[in-house]
Amino acid sequence: MRDDDEFNSIVNVFPCQVQWGDCDPAGIIFYPTYFRWIDAASWALFDAVGCSPKWMRAQHLAMPLVSAECQFLFPAENGDRCEVRSRIARFGGKSFVVAHEVVRSDGTTLAKAKETRVWGRHVNGPGTPMKGEAIPEELKQRFRAH
Repeated sequence: MRDDDEFNSIVNVFPCQVQWGDCDPAGIIFYPTYFRWIDAASWALFDAVGCSPKWMRAQHLAMPLVSAECQFLFPAENGDRCEVRSRIARFGGKSFVVAHEVVRSDGTTLAKAKETRVWGRHVNGPGTPMKGEAIPEELKQRFRAH
């Protein structure tokens, strides 16, 4: 088994709903909404294993986004209830990939996305320069145990 395979089955679910302001003039979801949802879902995934944004800030930790991609498969409309299903697809040395599926309540997969993020620490606290650091084994353990 590859190291990453053990994380593929661990999925966090982030519920969301298409609001009027999420739609373009055609009445379908405006694509940046997906990126807002997947960002929030990544933070919810880490919060689920005890790494809340508040805790990370107190530890001077961050996980900046370095790459994001999304395949838009089907449109969503105002009122649609959805969920973002997120999992760690890969842990590297200092970076990791989060895979997301946006699924409407009827089971239709609306979008598939990936984010690459870096595990980093602010040198002298939040707002100061940041350096990437090795992803701690203890963090990987939290995902294994989740």
